[in-house]
Amino acid sequence: MSKEVLDAIDRKILKFLVKNARMPYLEIARECGISGAAIHQRIKKLEDTGVVLGSRMIVNPKMLGLDVCAFVNLSIQDPMMSGAVAERIKLIPEVVECHFITGTYTAMVKLYCEDNEHLMRTIFDNILRIPGVTNTQTYISLNEMFSREPHIGSLER
Repeated sequence: MSKEVLDAIDRKILKFLVKNARMPYLEIARECGISGAAIHQRIKKLEDTGVVLGSRMIVNPKMLGLDVCAFVNLSIQDPMMSGAVAERIKLIPEVVECHFITGTYTAMVKLYCEDNEHLMRTIFDNILRIPGVTNTQTYISLNEMFSREPHIGSLER
């Protein structure tokens, strides 16, 4: 479903879901002026077409003892190895995101560790041992200022 296919009600539904994924469907229906069944159908359609990828709980990593958030850029020897590297990266539990990027490096991962020693072990014992990974550059986040979903208002016409 492209953004051209999203109508005003779909956009309104998305705004509510992004703000509170636990908002009852009947409450969304009342706010949108349509039936509960219609809301279920529309949300199912948004999921089936890949507009909505699911919902999840957001856990505070610091409350789990994960005090270090880092971004690690990876150089990959051969672009043909990128898929295999990504599959190996998925196996590292500290890694929560992996992006293929433009620029000097091939990929960037976001990870959470208990402390700097844990970060060092994760890089040296896991990431740098992946065949094809030749170099890394690490940035440690001092503080996450904010995080959010894409702005739904940009979908309004």
